[in-house]
Amino acid sequence: MDFRLAPEQQQFRDSVLKFSQKELSAGALARAHDPKYPWDVAKKMAKQGLLGITIAETDGGQGGSLMDAVLAIEAVAAACPRSADVIQAGNFGPIRVLAEYASPEQKKKHLTKLLSGEAVISVGMTEPEAGSAVTDLATKATRDGKGWRVNGSKIFTTHSAYADLILAYVRFGPGVGGIGSVLIETKNVRRGKTSRFMSGEEWAELHFDNVFVPDEMVLLGEGGFKKQIAGFNVERIGNAARSLALGRYAFEQARAWALERKQFGRALAEFQGLQWKFADMKLKLEAAQLLLYKAAASADRGLPTPEDTALAKLACNQAGFEVASDALQVMGATGYSQDVLVEYCLRRCRGWMIAGGSVEILKNRIAESIFERTFPQRAG
Repeated sequence: MDFRLAPEQQQFRDSVLKFSQKELSAGALARAHDPKYPWDVAKKMAKQGLLGITIAETDGGQGGSLMDAVLAIEAVAAACPRSADVIQAGNFGPIRVLAEYASPEQKKKHLTKLLSGEAVISVGMTEPEAGSAVTDLATKATRDGKGWRVNGSKIFTTHSAYADLILAYVRFGPGVGGIGSVLIETKNVRRGKTSRFMSGEEWAELHFDNVFVPDEMVLLGEGGFKKQIAGFNVERIGNAARSLALGRYAFEQARAWALERKQFGRALAEFQGLQWKFADMKLKLEAAQLLLYKAAASADRGLPTPEDTALAKLACNQAGFEVASDALQVMGATGYSQDVLVEYCLRRCRGWMIAGGSVEILKNRIAESIFERTFPQRAG
């Protein structure tokens, strides 16, 4: 088995890295501490063909593979960790679900702006009473003539403070089979309280107050939940890729620091305690990367399996956070300060252990695959 990248993959990653170092590295520190979405970066990436990598050329995308998108995240994060979020938004999650299941009219209306870097789509899943138990969602769509009236609310929604379009999970009827999704323009949404998170991001509560959604804005009707979740497995690969990429960024910063910083007349790299720490960090990164590449490659041959995705996200979430933490420890007060991006990587990686499926939920899914049975979490 050949674990090397194909020549065209290596060439692609090198070209993205060259672009990132030239266009993104200079403003990386300021960008990381700005809660606003980096629209300037999104437009630059659109011109480079880095948005819609995984979307068909007939829909305005690049027709590339999921593995290509993972490589793009790695290359961008190596120069500017914050800008990796733009690759995520333009290739994974709701934009991918939209491209996969939308009607030609829906694609024409919404994909063009998204792929040009002029707009962002957000997925509205989590509710006040439905987090990991997403099938408990209560946001309801009720038939009203040639459309639906949507009532409910969403919280902890990435991009919610500035997204133009929400892919909202709604309940058309009872049970899991009654769940589907609609597209709602945020001009019709009431934004509530804004929360600032440990990552520095700002998310707003989204309230749907009797919002009218015409039939042509229904993405997946009743029975669409499984398709939506299959697309969400791809979202998790993007989450995993960013976790790993930011962990590796922190690792490289700490490595350079250990070679230059001296204590007791010796470079830090000469102390065996730190050598072992770096060996452990390297092991975690390399092992997680293999699981990530396996999941991405499997997804390019169809949809990724829940087990492959769960394993990759769990490994990358843990590796990214633990490596960033160790890198910060190596760099001491400098790593802890906001003068470098190591502390930022630590904060972002910690959030991804919750978002997109917590590490505990992932372990439940892996256990179900091991024992080939489900383990219901609901009481009774």
